[in-house]
Amino acid sequence: MKPFCFAKNEIIESKFASCHPLDIGMIRGYAIFDFFRTVGPNPLFLDDYLARFTDSAKSAHLPLSYSREELAGIIHELIAKNELEYGGVRMILSGGISENFFTPASGDLFIFCEPLKLPSEEKYKKGVKLLPVEYVRPIPRIKTTNYTLPCFLSVDWPSQGAEDVIYHNQGLVSESSRSNIFMVKEGVISTPASHILEGITRKKVMELAENVSVRDIQLDELLDADEVFMTSTTKRILPITTIGNQVIATGKPGNQTMSLMSAFEKMEKNMVFSTR
Repeated sequence: MKPFCFAKNEIIESKFASCHPLDIGMIRGYAIFDFFRTVGPNPLFLDDYLARFTDSAKSAHLPLSYSREELAGIIHELIAKNELEYGGVRMILSGGISENFFTPASGDLFIFCEPLKLPSEEKYKKGVKLLPVEYVRPIPRIKTTNYTLPCFLSVDWPSQGAEDVIYHNQGLVSESSRSNIFMVKEGVISTPASHILEGITRKKVMELAENVSVRDIQLDELLDADEVFMTSTTKRILPITTIGNQVIATGKPGNQTMSLMSAFEKMEKNMVFSTR
């Protein structure tokens, strides 16, 4: 964590930031957040992330005292004060202290700057393994802080050589714990339609790929895909070459995946140059 953060209504030293222990973000796990990267000191796709954050606050019945423009101003000031380059910015809005310690109330806003490490070059070249788990994330349209299940499961991932999980329910695939899922079959790119958080990186990949089929995808057809990849803020586009015990196609990142990875990195660079 970087030295300075925004806490409640001002920029302070991060070590002094605090949340009341009876806030329902603490005792009920009810809060929202969002997270984005900087390329150099430039926030990447900031408008999209602020739109999702403010929409999440409204949908979660949590008052937010700042407009998108005001949030953007705070974020730019915080990035400059922390001299943050190629890092991450985390926004959190707590659930607040309610009279019954249950119903959403007026919470506190926190914004932190963090160092960030992307996956290793080897993972981009060879792909990663996901473990199938039968689960549907609660209210997936809202980016809540409820990641209890994957946090619990993550202890065993290293021993199984896994990067993360992939959720499915009654045969339908939804997402990974922190990423969206795409598959390629006979040249057609598809991504799940149901029970997902609509990721910003997912949105940008769909703009790059064009004509992406947004539909329900069966786990069996995903296992039989020509290519599978995941998208997220902290991974960009990461090839998936194994799901459970099933190797996907050749077991190597596919051509369309590799092409989109290059196109996405080019988009990032163009975004930076356009803001200078």
